[in-house]
Amino acid sequence: MAAPLANKAGSVGTTSKPPFPELDFRSGARVEELNKLIQEFTKHDQREYDDQRALEIHTAKDFIFSMLGMVQKLDQKLPVANEYLLLSGGVREGVVDIDLDELNVYARGTDYDMDFTLLVPALKLHDRNQPVTLDMRHSALCHSWLSLRLFDEGTISKWKDCCTIVDHINGATNYFFSPTKVADWFYDSISIVLSEIQKKPQRGMPKVEKVEKNGTIISIILGVGSSRMLYDIVPVVSFKGWPAVAQSWLMENHFWDGKITEEEVISGFYLVPACSYKGKKDNEWRLSFARSEVQLKKCISSSLMQAYQACKAIIIKLLSRPKAISPYHLRSMMLWACDRLPASYLAQEDYAAHFLLGLIDDLQHCLVNKMCPNYFIPQCNMLEHLSEETVMLHARKLSSVRSDPAEHLRTAIEHVKAANRLTLELQRRGSTTSIPSPQSDGGDTNQPDDRLAKKLQQLVTENPGKSISVFINPDDVTRPHFRIDDKFF
Repeated sequence: MAAPLANKAGSVGTTSKPPFPELDFRSGARVEELNKLIQEFTKHDQREYDDQRALEIHTAKDFIFSMLGMVQKLDQKLPVANEYLLLSGGVREGVVDIDLDELNVYARGTDYDMDFTLLVPALKLHDRNQPVTLDMRHSALCHSWLSLRLFDEGTISKWKDCCTIVDHINGATNYFFSPTKVADWFYDSISIVLSEIQKKPQRGMPKVEKVEKNGTIISIILGVGSSRMLYDIVPVVSFKGWPAVAQSWLMENHFWDGKITEEEVISGFYLVPACSYKGKKDNEWRLSFARSEVQLKKCISSSLMQAYQACKAIIIKLLSRPKAISPYHLRSMMLWACDRLPASYLAQEDYAAHFLLGLIDDLQHCLVNKMCPNYFIPQCNMLEHLSEETVMLHARKLSSVRSDPAEHLRTAIEHVKAANRLTLELQRRGSTTSIPSPQSDGGDTNQPDDRLAKKLQQLVTENPGKSISVFINPDDVTRPHFRIDDKFF
């Protein structure tokens, strides 16, 4: 009797139906279909640059750095040898934690083809090895005032007109560096320089299509050949080392442990011109860990990054009114997820759909509980100021996404395809000839830029979406001063 039973079991095994396709329990969507849609979105969202486009990118970058060198020479306020952080993606893409409600709406395809954020130190504190202690007595968590007492008399004299003044009972005067006054000075200085540049245009010089002050950010759109490039320029205060308020974060276990060194993570931080919900705009700066985030990106899997980019595209459109959630909130949630989940799970190449659904769930959970801790300073709740009405409105909108993620992915794909079509149409209408650099007269001196264009194109192709750390000497803008860091998101 044993033999026939075995035969029957074998027969059942060969005639059974294949496993049922994996489904998302909430929406009923097929996980395989969601993965394909995310891959399609990634294909259209990632841009490949030919030599011509790479040269146009370099020409725009060279123009911006030359302009900043001229700004420094106006009144010698900016450091003579400055270190910028150039990030792929504009402020509206959540590159840095700055409020979006004061920014004009720009759309890829309609207004620009590529966007960048450039952090420009107005002041640098780079001589400290111990944890940096900031004046947070007047500020909300993750924010600080900055007294010029930390600097020498020469610096105080230069920047006195960009400070708010507080007189103490003992007769001493304290100058607090004002983010709004610094932004006003920066915008005025850039406007003066651009006006001078445009009086004597050189062959191949980018066309300045737009210069706007968006809150404390200066947004410049340049036309170079057939490309339009948005630069969000942010005046910052740059520090080496690590803030004391975030010291306890270093004591915890993190997903990047053993993959990159602590020295890489805590090499520096910034103060960006953004205040808290109830803060004093003229005095309050926000801590930014953009330099550290560039390093952490090395440790995030490509499938999680694809899910993040797709999720970001969905929420930027869906949660734009009222402006309460920014892509930076989503980025913070992703970093927390990396700490919470096993690295082996997050490294799965075919799990992009799971990660997308998880990010939506995380964001909805944060909204319902009105709780989104800053990754570096967890005691700072970035959603604390929102009203119950606002968080529930956005939570309900996310519920519609969670009920039909495939449809929202298709919409995101159509948006990015439409933007690409607009860009291609502009390219067809634009010049197809080579674009010489601003320093070039169009002759043989253009060859070094051609070589640089090919090198840059190779770097972009091999390392899509990289952030660039730039060291620029305004007295010598004839040579490139940049290095490609790691993956940007």
